[in-house]
Amino acid sequence: MSEEQIRLPEMREEVVSAVRALADPEYQKRVWIERKYPNPGYFDDFTLNVNILGDATVLDDPYAAIGYTLASEEEAQAMKGLSDRLLHIIEEVGSESPDSAFLASPLWDGIAEAARNALEVMTQ
Repeated sequence: MSEEQIRLPEMREEVVSAVRALADPEYQKRVWIERKYPNPGYFDDFTLNVNILGDATVLDDPYAAIGYTLASEEEAQAMKGLSDRLLHIIEEVGSESPDSAFLASPLWDGIAEAARNALEVMTQ
Protein backbone atom coordinates (compact mmCIF):
# COMPACT_ATOMS: atom_id res chain seq x y z
CA MET A 1 0.00 0.00 0.00
CA SER A 2 1.37 3.40 -0.91
CA GLU A 3 0.87 6.68 0.90
CA GLU A 4 -1.52 7.66 -1.90
CA GLN A 5 -3.86 4.89 -0.74
CA ILE A 6 -4.05 6.18 2.85
CA ARG A 7 -7.66 7.09 3.68
CA LEU A 8 -6.72 9.75 6.24
CA PRO A 9 -3.67 11.52 4.76
CA GLU A 10 -4.01 14.63 6.94
CA MET A 11 -4.11 12.51 10.08
CA ARG A 12 -1.09 10.57 8.80
CA GLU A 13 0.80 13.86 8.55
CA GLU A 14 -0.14 14.58 12.19
CA VAL A 15 1.13 11.12 13.16
CA VAL A 16 4.42 11.69 11.34
CA SER A 17 4.75 15.09 13.01
CA ALA A 18 4.11 13.59 16.47
CA VAL A 19 6.62 10.80 15.86
CA ARG A 20 9.16 13.38 14.63
CA ALA A 21 8.69 15.37 17.87
CA LEU A 22 9.13 12.22 19.97
CA ALA A 23 12.31 11.37 18.05
CA ASP A 24 14.05 14.72 18.63
CA PRO A 25 15.44 15.35 22.15
CA GLU A 26 16.71 18.83 21.22
CA TYR A 27 13.24 19.84 20.01
CA GLN A 28 11.70 18.41 23.19
CA LYS A 29 14.02 20.42 25.43
CA ARG A 30 13.56 23.64 23.45
CA VAL A 31 9.79 23.44 22.90
CA TRP A 32 8.37 21.22 25.63
CA ILE A 33 10.59 22.32 28.51
CA GLU A 34 11.90 25.81 27.67
CA ARG A 35 8.67 26.73 25.79
CA LYS A 36 10.60 28.38 22.97
CA TYR A 37 8.02 28.10 20.22
CA PRO A 38 8.85 28.67 16.52
CA ASN A 39 6.05 31.25 16.13
CA PRO A 40 3.26 32.98 18.10
CA GLY A 41 0.23 30.80 18.68
CA TYR A 42 2.31 27.62 18.41
CA PHE A 43 2.00 24.95 21.09
CA ASP A 44 3.40 21.48 21.51
CA ASP A 45 4.12 19.14 24.38
CA PHE A 46 4.40 15.43 25.21
CA THR A 47 0.69 15.05 26.00
CA LEU A 48 -0.38 16.60 22.69
CA ASN A 49 1.75 14.13 20.73
CA VAL A 50 0.50 11.14 22.72
CA ASN A 51 -3.08 12.32 22.14
CA ILE A 52 -2.46 12.63 18.39
CA LEU A 53 -1.21 9.04 18.30
CA GLY A 54 -4.18 7.92 20.39
CA ASP A 55 -6.69 9.72 18.17
CA ALA A 56 -5.15 8.07 15.10
CA THR A 57 -5.47 4.63 16.81
CA VAL A 58 -1.75 4.01 16.38
CA LEU A 59 -1.24 4.00 20.14
CA ASP A 60 -3.77 1.31 21.07
CA ASP A 61 -3.79 -0.82 17.92
CA PRO A 62 -1.31 0.19 15.22
CA TYR A 63 -2.32 -2.73 13.01
CA ALA A 64 -5.89 -1.40 12.86
CA ALA A 65 -4.49 1.87 11.48
CA ILE A 66 -3.12 0.22 8.32
CA GLY A 67 -4.85 1.84 5.37
CA TYR A 68 -6.02 4.78 7.47
CA THR A 69 -2.90 6.47 8.85
CA LEU A 70 -0.31 3.75 8.37
CA ALA A 71 0.68 2.32 5.00
CA SER A 72 2.04 -1.11 5.86
CA GLU A 73 2.58 -3.84 8.39
CA GLU A 74 6.18 -2.62 8.67
CA GLU A 75 4.93 0.81 9.77
CA ALA A 76 2.48 -0.79 12.19
CA GLN A 77 5.27 -2.92 13.67
CA ALA A 78 7.48 0.15 14.15
CA MET A 79 4.59 2.05 15.73
CA LYS A 80 3.82 -0.92 17.99
CA GLY A 81 7.38 -0.68 19.31
CA LEU A 82 6.89 3.01 20.01
CA SER A 83 3.40 2.61 21.48
CA ASP A 84 4.52 -0.17 23.84
CA ARG A 85 7.29 2.07 25.17
CA LEU A 86 4.98 5.08 25.46
CA LEU A 87 2.34 3.15 27.37
CA HIS A 88 5.04 1.76 29.68
CA ILE A 89 6.58 5.16 30.47
CA ILE A 90 3.15 6.72 31.07
CA GLU A 91 2.38 3.90 33.51
CA GLU A 92 5.77 4.26 35.24
CA VAL A 93 6.01 8.06 35.40
CA GLY A 94 2.29 8.83 35.75
CA SER A 95 -0.03 10.34 33.18
CA GLU A 96 -0.35 13.63 35.07
CA SER A 97 3.41 14.17 35.38
CA PRO A 98 5.06 17.17 33.71
CA ASP A 99 7.01 16.70 30.50
CA SER A 100 10.25 17.19 32.42
CA ALA A 101 9.53 14.02 34.44
CA PHE A 102 9.11 11.97 31.26
CA LEU A 103 12.27 13.37 29.70
CA ALA A 104 14.20 12.69 32.93
CA SER A 105 13.05 9.06 33.08
CA PRO A 106 15.63 6.37 32.28
CA LEU A 107 12.97 4.99 29.91
CA TRP A 108 13.03 8.14 27.72
CA ASP A 109 16.01 7.15 25.57
CA GLY A 110 14.01 4.10 24.46
CA ILE A 111 11.11 6.37 23.44
CA ALA A 112 13.36 8.54 21.29
CA GLU A 113 15.02 5.48 19.74
CA ALA A 114 11.67 3.81 18.93
CA ALA A 115 10.36 7.08 17.51
CA ARG A 116 13.43 7.51 15.30
CA ASN A 117 12.92 3.96 14.03
CA ALA A 118 9.21 4.57 13.33
CA LEU A 119 9.99 7.89 11.63
CA GLU A 120 12.56 6.23 9.39
CA VAL A 121 10.08 3.51 8.37
CA MET A 122 7.29 6.02 7.73
CA THR A 123 9.39 8.45 5.69
CA GLN A 124 11.55 6.09 3.61
